[in-house]
Amino acid sequence: MQTLAQLTSGELKGTKRLTLSENLTVFPEAIFSLADTLEVLDLSGNQLTELPNDFARLQQLKRLFLTNNHFEQIPTVIAACPRLEMISFKSNNLTAVAQGTLPLQTRWLILTDNQITSLPDDMGSLHQLQKLALAGNKLSALPASMANCSHLALARLSANHFTQFPDWLFQLPKLAWLALSGNPLSKEGEGARVSAKLQSKPMQTVALTDIQLGQVIGQGASGVIYSAKWLKQPESLYGCDLNIAVKLFKGEVTSDGYPSDELACCLQSGDHHNLIKVVAQINQADQLGLVMELIPNSFANLGLPPSLDTCTRDTFVKGEELGLQQVLFVLTQMADTMTHLHQNGVSHGDVYAHNTMINLEGSMLFGDFGASSNLSLLPELQKEAMESIEINALGCLIDDLVENRLQLRADQLDLVAGLKQLSEDCLQIDLALRPRFSEMLASLNALQNKLNAAVVS
Repeated sequence: MQTLAQLTSGELKGTKRLTLSENLTVFPEAIFSLADTLEVLDLSGNQLTELPNDFARLQQLKRLFLTNNHFEQIPTVIAACPRLEMISFKSNNLTAVAQGTLPLQTRWLILTDNQITSLPDDMGSLHQLQKLALAGNKLSALPASMANCSHLALARLSANHFTQFPDWLFQLPKLAWLALSGNPLSKEGEGARVSAKLQSKPMQTVALTDIQLGQVIGQGASGVIYSAKWLKQPESLYGCDLNIAVKLFKGEVTSDGYPSDELACCLQSGDHHNLIKVVAQINQADQLGLVMELIPNSFANLGLPPSLDTCTRDTFVKGEELGLQQVLFVLTQMADTMTHLHQNGVSHGDVYAHNTMINLEGSMLFGDFGASSNLSLLPELQKEAMESIEINALGCLIDDLVENRLQLRADQLDLVAGLKQLSEDCLQIDLALRPRFSEMLASLNALQNKLNAAVVS
């Protein structure tokens, strides 16, 4: 993080990224001294309410972060920024988005945790929009024009006031990661939402005082994961390892939705050997949490989260290659896991390599239900479409692994071509033609059998 003093002294001349957080109430004019080079401007954590009328002088600006300020409306001046494509007004005081506010080239829009009740009709003109974060607002409808947002791949609509979703949403050709929980999606409204949660499989409830927390081993949008051990192990778990992992939810709305919905969907998912095993829940008035088996040190993340550049696609460490046998094993396990989840009425919403852990043999563990949704609250056709949307995500995962992690061998090119074809099947524009997870499981098993036969011969 830089300082205002550095900026005004000229020390930051030529910088491409500027981060200032000094309780600013007025936009510093000195920022314009960086107009020729500045690409990323982060003024999060200040007290700003407006931007200057000549803000578009920042001709090179690509990314603007104004999280945790006091904006009541998005300044229309940002629409004139010729290169601005990523915008965050998360956790402000927005109540609506005005017509003509957003640059046409917008790719990534973050409006999480505001009070927005409506979006403008010209949202449909954002043809480059790929990622849209709207969780934690007061929306009850989307503009019909958004059916034209054909590049939209990730949408977070959780924790709003929707009683139903438009059918066109589920037909967007590139949509792969969709979160809908925390909305009163039925005639019974909130009552149905509570009822759906009660259908979750009963799970042992424990007190946080029964557990000794250790070091932080992971952190996401919805909570912090600790290594831990039992101080008072429940009788039902006698004989199990005393060492555990505990995810404590942060308690407020996140970029994915409400922590309580994540907990409910996680429990509703039931047991599966590739899901990180949940052994108990913490369900106190002041704290929600999950108690899980501790993942062995032999497991590591399959990928890394998307970057500002990749937007919706994972990133990977160069040189960390996997053999075709391992890749097929991972994908077969994922297809099996997703078949299980959809049979249990849960969409995951975040099928990504960075939420997947594997060991050297390719055994997989999958978790993070922050973007999950209870499918029982959707009409049947939308419920079926949600599987096609997540099949799209599986296609992206296959493509990412083939391009970034697969060790290519000349004698396996025909099998790799078959794997690429499966990815194309998942990614095709017509949702009705995409395979089901059970069909993908069969196809991946068939490829694995061919590989095994080739090895034997």
